[in-house]
Amino acid sequence: MLLSWSGGKDAAWTLHVLRQRDDVEVVGLVTTITEDFERVSMQGIRVEVLHAQARAAGLPVIEARIPQAADNTIYEAAFAGALRSARTRWPALRTIAFGDLFLDDIRAWRKAQCTKLDWDALFPLFRSDTPTLAREMQQQGLSAALCCVDTTQLDARFGGHVFDDTLLESLPPQIDPCGEHGEFHTCVFDGPMFATPLLLVQGETVLRDARFAYTDFRLRD
Repeated sequence: MLLSWSGGKDAAWTLHVLRQRDDVEVVGLVTTITEDFERVSMQGIRVEVLHAQARAAGLPVIEARIPQAADNTIYEAAFAGALRSARTRWPALRTIAFGDLFLDDIRAWRKAQCTKLDWDALFPLFRSDTPTLAREMQQQGLSAALCCVDTTQLDARFGGHVFDDTLLESLPPQIDPCGEHGEFHTCVFDGPMFATPLLLVQGETVLRDARFAYTDFRLRD
């Protein structure tokens, strides 16, 4: 199967969970890239960091490329193109997994989109208890940092913060521990799904669209 890969903790943990099963095999990753920025859409992770993650996971990555300010129609067309490329490479492939946790509308939308393209959608983490899941990720060696913060929900000062016990204890009570309402996104740099850790350097934090605080991470030279 394929895995929808954002470069964040939920996608990475989904890969780890799937690799514990003997009835499935993840053969590749699919990631949406915003052109010109050359970064993972929403997460803002550099393409070179994405590729380093894929190498560490031992999997090829298929890029669905969209322009800036792409609407839903453009996104869906790019996603469909990526799935066509995947099926050309792996003709028997029929399933793609997503790391969504509990947003029913997003899950329904993804399922409908996949069905239309003759794919099955799998959600291995869906309805997980997020406080428990966050602790499990940390205890089993996942390392990540906040690379995007929605400043309408969470203070920009959390940008760049490591996803650790200190973060969970300092989050306001209304913020989900896994950021499942879009409060924050993460960039994974180590974990049981990687053969080797990524060596990243944290850069500046920039506010975009008067809302999203993106913290840059690049590979260490």
